[in-house]
Amino acid sequence: MWRLRLLVLGVLAAAPAEAQANSSDGFLEFSVGKFTHLLLSRPLPQEAILRHISGNVTFLLFQIHSQYQNTTVSFTKTLLPGTSGTGNDRGLVFMLRPEQTMCTWYLETKDAKPVQTVAIPLSYSERDPIPGGCNLEFDLDIDPNIYLDYNFFETTIKFAPANLGYARGAEPPPCDVSTGQESRWRLRYDVYQYFLPEGDLTEASLLQHLQRMAQVSQVKASAVKELFIMSSFRTRPSILRLPMFLYTHTLAALSPWTVTVPLRVSTKVFSTVFAVLGIFICFFGHRFWKTELFFVGFIFLGFFFYILISRLTSLKYDVRLVLTAVAGSIGGILLVASWWRFGTLMLCMLCVGLVLGFLVSSGTFFTPLGNLNVFRDDGVFWVTFSCITLLVPVIFMGCLRILNILACGAVGSYSVVLAIDSYIFSSLSYMTLNVLRRALNTDFRAAFIGVPFQTKDFLVLAVWGMLAVSGITLQIRRERGQAPFPPHPYKLWKQERERRVTNILDPSHHIPPLRERLYGRLTQIRELFQKEQPAGERTPLLL
Repeated sequence: MWRLRLLVLGVLAAAPAEAQANSSDGFLEFSVGKFTHLLLSRPLPQEAILRHISGNVTFLLFQIHSQYQNTTVSFTKTLLPGTSGTGNDRGLVFMLRPEQTMCTWYLETKDAKPVQTVAIPLSYSERDPIPGGCNLEFDLDIDPNIYLDYNFFETTIKFAPANLGYARGAEPPPCDVSTGQESRWRLRYDVYQYFLPEGDLTEASLLQHLQRMAQVSQVKASAVKELFIMSSFRTRPSILRLPMFLYTHTLAALSPWTVTVPLRVSTKVFSTVFAVLGIFICFFGHRFWKTELFFVGFIFLGFFFYILISRLTSLKYDVRLVLTAVAGSIGGILLVASWWRFGTLMLCMLCVGLVLGFLVSSGTFFTPLGNLNVFRDDGVFWVTFSCITLLVPVIFMGCLRILNILACGAVGSYSVVLAIDSYIFSSLSYMTLNVLRRALNTDFRAAFIGVPFQTKDFLVLAVWGMLAVSGITLQIRRERGQAPFPPHPYKLWKQERERRVTNILDPSHHIPPLRERLYGRLTQIRELFQKEQPAGERTPLLL
């Protein structure tokens, strides 16, 4: 099993620092903008206090984080739905009253074991937007938290809309009275993405990277801005689901999402066998033309069959994979049979070109081009995708041998990438898997596609390129001076049969027909089970 960590951030503020909890008179004393480590245990809540709040601060955001265990943060000792939150990452917004210089929170946990946590209070002025200030969906009156939901295809980030800031003691601006520039509709939400080291789930690593992303300047320097959301859009953006450890951050608390992805044995077996065949095709596909046709037919029919049974049935993954393998094999046999009987070179090369075009088109949309808003529309996406796919065989229609060798090298070597992904995570596998997911789920069109590119991904990319270039170069050199494609098999078989019939000097002319040979062999087998007759002659005795 493996895990990947991903950090997604929105609007950030406050300067990072680190300290231990200061305890005076039974209180946990905090400082603005400083991360404080504390150990929470049952049964009584601990009181946290922040003193000497500046007069230009209009609201506070208190965050508390733990790695796995739940904690509760509340404005009052008695837990109320609108003033408390529970989770392993929670935040509360506190609107300050005029002349208020001190604020108190209550922290507790229901777990039997002590919980190691880190907390930080952040301060904001009346010019800063209030996260979750226009909440109408979640429990808190002002809910700054981010909520995550995910399925096989995507991760959905949900949050309450923010409101404009206002001075202490003033009435909050109305949320939905108008949509002008003087209302909260002018706000824009920026989403930043930052990937943490894969496999490192230690608390120290988490806190180190978390503090690195707590300041706007550091966010812009360390993270990548992936998308922005206008207030007129729904506040539920989607991103591509990756097997990962996800943290999201706005002015609110971090929200973790842990996914442990088991590596299925069926996927390993399928991808390994597919990769072995792909390596053979990469280096010898053009020479072994029928084997390549089986490989292409397998991909062609297997891809569409998997989409069909996934959309129309609720079969388990392993069952669908086995049925896809069977359907793909049938597709490969049919393509080989069509070539053997009819010798339709153009039809076979169209299938080969479409498979290569599919890989090229998938790679095109794997770039930032695929995240353009115009391609959120399914019609625009699939028309553009199909045009790029068809463009490849059209370009190489005048040099079919080059097209076939390029397809052998590129597609055959990419099967190795898919096999590597079944054992260890590789971002390159999402190049084609994203297309499959979009075909399976119509909601995937709204997902933002952003995957990490780590050192091992560059190594996998280098392996893919090396195999592709080596296979293409080897086949071009070996096929130099040879016929572009093998002759029509059925015509050869027919000519050979006519030659044997007319040429009496050919030893094969005297070979009995197939029906007689089968009948003779069956007769020999039948004689093995018959009782042997005694030799000699019998003469009756005369008395």
